[in-house]
Amino acid sequence: MSVTRRSLLAAGGIAFSGALGALFTGRAGAVRPTRGYGPLLPDPRGLLDLPAGFSYRVLSRAGGPLRSGEGPVPANCDGMAAFGAGGGRVRLVRNHENRTTAALRVPAVTGLTYDPEALGGCTALELGPDGAVTGERVALAGTAVNCAGGRTPWNTWLSCEETEDRAGTSGYTRDHGFVFEVDPADPRRSGAVPLTALGRFAHEAVAVDPYRGVVYETEDAFVEPFGLFYRFLPARPLGGPGSLRAGGVLQALRVPGLADLAVVDRPGAEFPVEWVPVPDPSAAGTAIRFQDFGRGGITHAQKLEGCYWGGGGVHFVSSYARRREGAGADHHGQVWFYDPLRSRLRLDVLFGPAADIQLPGDSPDNICLAPDGGLMVCEDGGGAQYVFGVTVGGEVYPVARNAEDIGQPGAPEWGEFAGVTFSPDGRTMYVNAYAPGTTFAVTGPWQ
Repeated sequence: MSVTRRSLLAAGGIAFSGALGALFTGRAGAVRPTRGYGPLLPDPRGLLDLPAGFSYRVLSRAGGPLRSGEGPVPANCDGMAAFGAGGGRVRLVRNHENRTTAALRVPAVTGLTYDPEALGGCTALELGPDGAVTGERVALAGTAVNCAGGRTPWNTWLSCEETEDRAGTSGYTRDHGFVFEVDPADPRRSGAVPLTALGRFAHEAVAVDPYRGVVYETEDAFVEPFGLFYRFLPARPLGGPGSLRAGGVLQALRVPGLADLAVVDRPGAEFPVEWVPVPDPSAAGTAIRFQDFGRGGITHAQKLEGCYWGGGGVHFVSSYARRREGAGADHHGQVWFYDPLRSRLRLDVLFGPAADIQLPGDSPDNICLAPDGGLMVCEDGGGAQYVFGVTVGGEVYPVARNAEDIGQPGAPEWGEFAGVTFSPDGRTMYVNAYAPGTTFAVTGPWQ
């Protein structure tokens, strides 16, 4: 497909393809965003800077007590999703990317714990019609490095372990690197069962095709060989809670003649793709990205992270690529779109340094579509951390800034943002500050 429009914004260092409209596919009838919300104002409380007219509520903070009495709120808040619970109530399911060094583990709860020596997992918050927290409890425990994930069409959460550690490593008693299904309404219905057929690798995020039931998965690998983009063909597509346990076929993306997605620097560029069966999804002897995919090899990309469904296909992010670390080219973030009907892959968004200029921030991580059709991007880079919005016209604008300096004097550090998501009615944005682990609800004049 030829590039019909390519705008490179000096203020943002971001290039878009002519097919950018596919990226902005909010609710039917929504007005597509054409502008931002103005400059961020310093927060007197020193937590979260927002534009004029916006306000936030702290829903949960690491170290505080879980309302269930199961222990303290765990640290390292990451991926998250919001589910309607009827009567204006909302359920939030939130990952905790805890490694073995985490100070605040997810409490090990009977019936919800996979490996008692692993410190990660999920917690679930219940919010009343007024937005206040009415409940908070453990939803999954005994998992490791729970980074992002994704929601299913049947309203459960798929939590992803971003690790490949085996039993006996780091004190673990069971193998890790799996996806787990979490029922936000009743976590005990889902338990702590690894979905082994979806592969064992450093998972980042997933997106489920709501029409065909195919599960797409990103692999976050920042050292060579870099990660792969996968699809899982379930034996029981769209079968509801627990159906993914029935197994299926795991495949990896191959773009013929393209070994590294980083070298593509022309937004709008399209490629035919092939899907190659993964030789050993369990990675019993060799990590998947090292396995032999036969003639033609396989296509890799550095730091594959955010992943979501929208516009009839799946969008996924390569957070950055660096030549000095083995990538084929440098970039500060790519957003790709895979069209399953046409079996084509397209580069939709490229963040610098294509024009020798810089994005206001760098390293896009979690992404989601706002109810008005705009794109929200959580930053995971250096310095002060932001949530950025992107309009259909290509404007990059700040939505929130983590005002809390968690570093030492003279060496400031701000925790990244993660888990950006919206309430079912579109009136509230929920987002996590990774550290100090905090979950915010942001309200205001969303377009």
